[in-house]
Amino acid sequence: MLETIQRDPAVAGAVLTGSKARDGMSTRWSDHDVFVIAHDGRGTDIGDRRTATLDVVAMGMAEFRRHALPGSGSEWNRYAFVGARVVHDTPEGLIAELVARKTTLTPEEADSLAAGHLDAFVNSAYRALKNHRDGHPLAGHLDAAEAAPPLLTHVFALERRVRPYNKYLAWELAQRPLAAPAWREDRLSGLLGELVAHGRPDTLRRLFTDVEPLARAAGHGPVLDAWGDDLLLLRGTAEPGPEADSYHELP
Repeated sequence: MLETIQRDPAVAGAVLTGSKARDGMSTRWSDHDVFVIAHDGRGTDIGDRRTATLDVVAMGMAEFRRHALPGSGSEWNRYAFVGARVVHDTPEGLIAELVARKTTLTPEEADSLAAGHLDAFVNSAYRALKNHRDGHPLAGHLDAAEAAPPLLTHVFALERRVRPYNKYLAWELAQRPLAAPAWREDRLSGLLGELVAHGRPDTLRRLFTDVEPLARAAGHGPVLDAWGDDLLLLRGTAEPGPEADSYHELP
């Protein structure tokens, strides 16, 4: 495939992503995930292809410039380029430059993502704690599990990083640990595992008390303060209720 790409004058570049691009993540079932980027206005016979060993996504240069960036409609695919390998490039290195742009959040992007997903995390955590308190353990468990994705987006955005796909979370934390000691790989993975498996109120509160000072230090205090006295429930300082009696671990 690489020889075909290199021989085609219409092809500007190619990017290997997925497990094959990340050391230690490939298995015997892994295929090669490749983006092929064509010069605009140049025809190429290389198109989208999906087999057991090869997954090709082909696009023009103009589309690749926008792909996975805010407003593109493909923001969900941004982490694909973190750790990706440029295997064919223009003489001036344009493909590598565009890939690098996708892998790091701008300050504006980071601030917007961190604020919005902090609010989403608090919302899910608050709903979970209310449901446990009010004797609805299933609802509480489901809401607790839904708190994990926005929490991860927030803590990575605080460092201008793209949240990893779940498959690569442990790998990413091991390869490039987050700066805050609260988010070291073994601790964060353990808490998230507990949260998703059991949805316990104490796990949610531990995560909230970890994230609150970091969020405030980053300037997101107003997002938290907008929740008013509801923060007391998240911190575990609200008026005692039947929460302890209403919690039942799901089988």
